Amino acid sequence: MIGLIRSRLGNEEGFTLVELMVVVLIIAILVAIAIPTFLGARTSAQDRAAQSDLRNALTAEKVYYVDNEAYTDNAGGALAAIEPSIDWGAVVVNLDALNDQYVCMEMASSSGETFYLKDIASGAGAGTFYGNLTADANCAGAVATTADAGW
Repeated sequence: MIGLIRSRLGNEEGFTLVELMVVVLIIAILVAIAIPTFLGARTSAQDRAAQSDLRNALTAEKVYYVDNEAYTDNAGGALAAIEPSIDWGAVVVNLDALNDQYVCMEMASSSGETFYLKDIASGAGAGTFYGNLTADANCAGAVATTADAGW
């Protein structure tokens, strides 16, 4: 009898239901860990893309400023001619009403976060500033951090 049991155990093929359920459980745990990490990386990438587009837009504004000694609101498509790879419909450009020596550009990333870059060409507060906008702030009223500190 013991010989018969040993011969059957030796010829066992396949997996038991318990072994398969353990494998499915391990895969489910790994998926539960990976999905939030992937979504966080996606959000971060969307934010970085918007920030990069804003930096390129500011470079286009500065090119225009060097040529014309004033910033532009891109009404005539002057910035699109300088930097055609940017979706200028997504960039909000605000100018200083007095002498066009101040520009503030806003852009919302696909993740929903809104970023801005502010450049003041002359005067006591001259420099480039950046930040995130909240629902109740606009580009002109936002508290700025100097751009050399990093985003």
